[in-house]
Amino acid sequence: MCLAAIALDVSLRFPLVVAANRDEFFERPADPLDWWTPEGHSQPILGGRDRQAGGTWMGLSRSGRLAIVTNVRQPGAAVTDGPSRGGIVPAWLGTTQPADRFWTQVALSGHAPFNLVAADFQRRECFWASNVVASARRLDHGVTVVSNAASPEAPWPKVQRLRGGVVQLLKSCGTDTVVDDLAGRLFALLADRTPAADEDLPDTGLPRERERWLSSAFIASPDGRYGTRCSTVVVTERTGRQWTTHVWERSFTPDGEPALLRRATVTDWPPA
Repeated sequence: MCLAAIALDVSLRFPLVVAANRDEFFERPADPLDWWTPEGHSQPILGGRDRQAGGTWMGLSRSGRLAIVTNVRQPGAAVTDGPSRGGIVPAWLGTTQPADRFWTQVALSGHAPFNLVAADFQRRECFWASNVVASARRLDHGVTVVSNAASPEAPWPKVQRLRGGVVQLLKSCGTDTVVDDLAGRLFALLADRTPAADEDLPDTGLPRERERWLSSAFIASPDGRYGTRCSTVVVTERTGRQWTTHVWERSFTPDGEPALLRRATVTDWPPA
């Protein structure tokens, strides 16, 4: 994942909303959204699967956990012999450790720079952390957007546009909002290919031209080798006393065309 918005309790009807893009090289093999059991685990998780390293960029477990990981863009700081960042997600989903204990272990595990958003809805906790900052931060009510900066507060244009779009969209939701329509509008936000103005481009050490085509929410490199591989939307819908979580994943071809749409529905999730 390279761009992810997480909305907690912004909407009474839709208390959890996630809208995220995974950007990656197209030559890296991956399986689409499905239930699968990571090696060494006893419980399945729902998410895509990186077939190269065996982990995932985003997933949830039936026990009420969810996690998203992105890389942090720091040219020259890559760790080539460390563990895969994609292993962090199934590690969180498969453990019962509280966030502080889990984070202490992961922060010292030698991964390349990353952002992590991890939630345990049974404990009612959600946190953001990065191994390039000193400590984790609890996330409460509101919309948090992470990308490839080392802080959610980084003023990257695509981060600000996605945050504003999600806030406006959820505030407009009413009792007659159809969950599929909400998902469609979230996918539209993720499909934004508007580049940042040159004066607003972040300076992460990359060539200016590359910063430019990486600055949009939806990415397509000029050579077609790298870009947004899939967009994922998660919506928890409250109907009376029942919670139902809908997960959609839309994958794309190297030329940016939709290739596959998958959907999963998990009833009574998050569990009480």
